[in-house]
Amino acid sequence: MKNRSIALGLSMFLLTGAALADDDCDDPVSGWQPRENLRQQLEADGWEVYRIKVDDGCYEVEGRNPHGSRVEASFAPSNFELMELEREDEDDDDDERDDDERRNYQADGNRQQTMPSNGIVKGRPSVSVQ
Repeated sequence: MKNRSIALGLSMFLLTGAALADDDCDDPVSGWQPRENLRQQLEADGWEVYRIKVDDGCYEVEGRNPHGSRVEASFAPSNFELMELEREDEDDDDDERDDDERRNYQADGNRQQTMPSNGIVKGRPSVSVQ
């Protein structure tokens, strides 16, 4: 009897944990709205959207919220319900500098130069291994 109650309690605990850990979106694809609609809605709310991708059936947005914090958020693709919001840490000054460089790059409209096939890039120091 004691073993049975322990097994029952353990199985209930595991089932409950699995249900709580499921943060996937399960909207049917036929009901999804376009990503561009989500981008327009967020930008109208004051967000700066860097990227929208599909992850675990949700639209995952990387960007800055209206308060200026860098965030990663998941939205249900059918009704844009906020499923999860995660604030990214900005302790490292390099991250901020990288963000500024990316914004400047996007604003200038410059295209990234591709790496030459021989691997030699002008203006960079050369290294020799002995």
